[in-house]
Amino acid sequence: PDICGFDVKKVHVILHFKNQYHSNKKSIRCKVDGFTHLYTLILRPDLTYEVKIDGQSIESGSIEYDWQLTSLKKMEKASAESEDWDQAAEGKSQAWKKHFLDASASTPSDWNSELDGDRQAPMLQKPPHQKMKNTNYLTEYDLSEFENIGAIGLELWQVRSGTIFDNFLITDDEEYAENFGKATWGETKGPEREMDAIQAKEEVKKAREEDEDEQMMGRFGGRENIFKGFHKRNEL
Repeated sequence: PDICGFDVKKVHVILHFKNQYHSNKKSIRCKVDGFTHLYTLILRPDLTYEVKIDGQSIESGSIEYDWQLTSLKKMEKASAESEDWDQAAEGKSQAWKKHFLDASASTPSDWNSELDGDRQAPMLQKPPHQKMKNTNYLTEYDLSEFENIGAIGLELWQVRSGTIFDNFLITDDEEYAENFGKATWGETKGPEREMDAIQAKEEVKKAREEDEDEQMMGRFGGRENIFKGFHKRNEL
């Protein structure tokens, strides 16, 4: 989570791949309410992902499209076809689809419309349909295989203290991760809010008592000033 001022309240999902950092291009908003929250990132072997906050799915999609990466799957893309390929005129033969009018052909200089009739442009044969291979791709193996994770590092920049980190878990079992979250954060979120409510009441009570004390001190201070003024007048 990245919380900075009133504008920035987002969740960064950054992947490190081939010595570069790649950010998710979707805007994922984090929760800002003073309580702790459970953040979960799931990266699946089929190159899909899911981001959860407090066990609820917030964002999901394809790593191929939601990160600034090149195409990740080996695909064969059909070459672009003009619209008239599939728009055969009614009543034309099947062979007509494979030909088109040569609009660039010019009328011969010796053509006589009265004798030869209306000139029709010659027909040209369309080239055979070909599929083009996309060579700019990454295979599923590139992203789903990685070395063992031996440590977790935290890089922090903050201007206000009070940030809490606890219970980091890296696993390849989604069900285990979900149950672990329920057994840890799921058990403490209720008492955390109850404690916050108690502290809020105590702070209100303390502020009220301090306000009453200041009012009482103001009253006594006023009487003292009147008494001092009375003695000064008598001395004069």
